[in-house]
Amino acid sequence: MRHFQGRPLPEPGEPVGYAALVARYDLQVPLPSRLTAIAQRHHPESTREWQMLTPTHAPDESFQGQLEFAVKWEGVSLGVLSALFRQLAPDEIVRIIHDKPTGVYARRIWFLYEWLTDVRLEVPDAGKVRAVPVLDPAQQFASEKGPLSRRHRVRNNLPGTNKFCPLVRRTPELDHYVKMRLDTKALEVIGRTHPDVVRRAAAFLLLEDSKASFEIEGERLSQDRALRWGQAISDAGQSDLTIEELERLQELVIGDARFVQLGLRTEGGWLGDRDRRTWEPIPAHISARHDDLQDLMQGVVEYAQRTEGSSVDPVVAAAALSFGFVYIHPFEDGNGRIHRWLIHHMLARAGYNPPGMVFPVSAPMLRQIADYRDVLEGYSRQVLPLVEWRPTGNGNVEVFNETGNYYRFFDATTHAEFLYRCVEETVTQDLPREVAYLEGYDEFSKRVQDDIADMPERMINLLSRFLEQNGGSLSQRARTREFERLSEEEVEHIEVLYARCFPKQAPEPAGYRWTSA
Repeated sequence: MRHFQGRPLPEPGEPVGYAALVARYDLQVPLPSRLTAIAQRHHPESTREWQMLTPTHAPDESFQGQLEFAVKWEGVSLGVLSALFRQLAPDEIVRIIHDKPTGVYARRIWFLYEWLTDVRLEVPDAGKVRAVPVLDPAQQFASEKGPLSRRHRVRNNLPGTNKFCPLVRRTPELDHYVKMRLDTKALEVIGRTHPDVVRRAAAFLLLEDSKASFEIEGERLSQDRALRWGQAISDAGQSDLTIEELERLQELVIGDARFVQLGLRTEGGWLGDRDRRTWEPIPAHISARHDDLQDLMQGVVEYAQRTEGSSVDPVVAAAALSFGFVYIHPFEDGNGRIHRWLIHHMLARAGYNPPGMVFPVSAPMLRQIADYRDVLEGYSRQVLPLVEWRPTGNGNVEVFNETGNYYRFFDATTHAEFLYRCVEETVTQDLPREVAYLEGYDEFSKRVQDDIADMPERMINLLSRFLEQNGGSLSQRARTREFERLSEEEVEHIEVLYARCFPKQAPEPAGYRWTSA
């Protein structure tokens, strides 16, 4: 086989594990981001989308053989398992347990069946056997500890609950980022910087994030509104996450709520275009059904609580929570900005960013807007064909099949990788660049004051901006107007000072400039 449900294999092979179960039971689910196949040769090459194993790894073709293979070699896919368990008679799982009552994978499957379905199987509790984690931490990001289920002799290290639990695979890219310890690198930058410069850099980066978050949504906003939302970002993480807090944030984001319903939606939700003749929706994304919102949002809150203080990587947890929220799309408007606020909340609660400092993740997201959209739309493209919907009379959509599990159980691996790229850009580029700019500005201001003239701060700020805009040279217009009182020798000296304080190799500063007093 060279293709599986539109996903090309890198070489001929036989899909196994979750792919085989999806095909056998015709499961209507988004596929895991990586599937497994048995290659025809003994030295196959795996790719990002396919784990290619040798013929010696081929599982038994039975249901039990494929399911145990999937859990062993591919980890846990809650989306596939939840759909699979809904189709199976309980006796099928009971047979697996009776066949291998102390088996590691049988006990994991047993636990996951009861956890996902809330159905207790007619089997006795496991005996005295070594407890195993539900998730293999070498395969997927999980809590270091978790409550022990004595019935299954399984430790529940899942990061969420059965109301909401996106999972993230370990990949070389994510393992690389975890080892970078970007939180420590940020502290190192702060530690060698004067506190006043840190304070000003933090203010600039905060405003940068606020403005970028609105710009991503295609909105132009006033300075006052940007500052208000910036304050909300600054306050992220200071209190527990609740549905009421999210509703408060929506009200803050919207401002003028005369034409927007505040609070959880009471009807369908979608994103996309409209047919210009009929005005009917052409969705690119269909949100969770409004009937499911209370349960899903309670799951979001519980996920935040469970991962806080756990060993789940903070950036990974922030990605899973925030992208899960935006897929649910619980509000009529304001979801995108609250989605990015949730990233700040999770990082702040974990103590990941330096005290008093916000990582302006919205700024790199804006700079990488095409990649950001690809990540957002990648999962939506998989879900959309699975949603049965019809247009309503008021131009909305009505969903009439069960879709809740598409939003509570999804593979957030690509989302975590993207967010980590944004955090890396913030820590290795934006933060040091802003610090360097402010330190250079302070040195430039002092030297101008000492060597040239006792200028007011607003004039030094204006001078530096003119020099920046003209590549380090003072334009003829500035020489003959705002700075006509400077001599040619003073102008030349100022240009030399500027070149020394802002060397050409320094990248463009990320934050906003000083404004006139």
